[in-house]
Amino acid sequence: MRAGDDEGGIAVFTAIVAIALLGIIGLTIDGGGKLRATERADAVAMEAARAAGQAIDPAAAVTGTGVHVDPAAAQAAAQAYLAAAGTRGSATLSPDGTRLTVTVHGTYPTKFLAIVGIESMDVTGHAGARLLHGITQPQ
Repeated sequence: MRAGDDEGGIAVFTAIVAIALLGIIGLTIDGGGKLRATERADAVAMEAARAAGQAIDPAAAVTGTGVHVDPAAAQAAAQAYLAAAGTRGSATLSPDGTRLTVTVHGTYPTKFLAIVGIESMDVTGHAGARLLHGITQPQ
């Protein structure tokens, strides 16, 4: 057996390792990108819920008779925030009108996974707000 019988073996090994490393790098980059897109969707949903929580009944607040959250105005404020942020989503009220849930939908366009046919990944963000006001107990 000669010392040169395994010629080309290192080249094949290097090609296989390079492809595996590119796959790992691609998954890391696209996984991190999807994570950032999900965090952004969560942040937009939280801000929309915060805008909803600030939708108080102006007539009662101005006259000093009380501060009460207007559920319909809260839902409209959340929808307006989502529209202004340029995101797709929904704001839904609980049946009793004391809780608002905001859901944001988006997509993350992949960089490396597009090579294997995965062009984008769906992302979703969630947030909620209790539409109650009070210091020691809800009003």
